[in-house]
Amino acid sequence: MTTLVLPLKGEYFDAFESGIKNTEYRLYGPRWNEKTCRIGRRVVLSRGYGTKRRLHGEVSDFWKDTAISANFRACYPKVKNLYVACIQIAVE
Repeated sequence: MTTLVLPLKGEYFDAFESGIKNTEYRLYGPRWNEKTCRIGRRVVLSRGYGTKRRLHGEVSDFWKDTAISANFRACYPKVKNLYVACIQIAVE
């Protein structure tokens, strides 16, 4: 399987880089699910869509959960049954 590339906002990339954050949250569906985010899959975290700042690692855990915050839910106001893909990443 190819490497999973996750572009992140600067604040979230910085949190991964400093070790404060280890889990990324995406809308659960065809793109972000157990199959596409399987444990052991290689991951590249990038600060935005550029190539200057990147971190490498792998998926260390994955689970499906209900919407974890009001802010996340606000991003998808029309989705009735909102599920979140929780992708835990072990950064090298």
